[in-house]
Amino acid sequence: MEHFSWFTLIGMDKYDYILGSIVVLILLTLAGLSIKKTLSKKDAVLPEGKFSLRTVFEILTLDFLFDLFTNMLGSKEQAKKYFPLLGASFFFILFANLLGILPGFLPPTGNFNVPVACALVIFVMYNYYGLKENGWAYLKHFAGPVIFLAPLMIIIEIISHLVRPVSLSLRLFMNITGDHMVLGIFTNLLHYVIPALFVGLGLFVSFLQAFIFTVLSAIYIALATSHEAEIE
Repeated sequence: MEHFSWFTLIGMDKYDYILGSIVVLILLTLAGLSIKKTLSKKDAVLPEGKFSLRTVFEILTLDFLFDLFTNMLGSKEQAKKYFPLLGASFFFILFANLLGILPGFLPPTGNFNVPVACALVIFVMYNYYGLKENGWAYLKHFAGPVIFLAPLMIIIEIISHLVRPVSLSLRLFMNITGDHMVLGIFTNLLHYVIPALFVGLGLFVSFLQAFIFTVLSAIYIALATSHEAEIE
């Protein structure tokens, strides 16, 4: 199904997902600079008394994501350590999903390359964190707790780890593609009222998929950095 894109006007529709990702990064950078400027004021420690960009990000980061990661990773120190990766993943995917709701834009996550890239970053980083936290003892995670089952467990664990980025990317890609397709179909059939309902659904799906991707990523990091893998 064909969708109009503003990038078609400049003959770069083939690179829509790359340009869309750049737009998302620019928006996040501008948002970050705006919040940094606000926090540099003397009364920045006080919460703002009105709805603003800073309020939205504070609710999502401090009241929602940070508390979530603290519970999942076991402590505030662990949450702080891995928050840059997990928080950046959440906001990039959320904004990339939401971009597809705007007329004339396609969601970058609706192109399989973008979810795969995000999933591969998580795959590389959680294995890196596991090695950094446990050293070469991290490999014991692949052997399981019983030594005579180690050969079988190694095969199972390797397959399980390789499936993780595939699962992360496919889930995100298929849900965003399906949601955007449904929105496009109903917009073409009925131009008023009904499409607004699917815009609301799109907002929910965009947030949900960013949330699921980030939660699974946090679980993988928690498993990789745990110290409970001992062979008997």
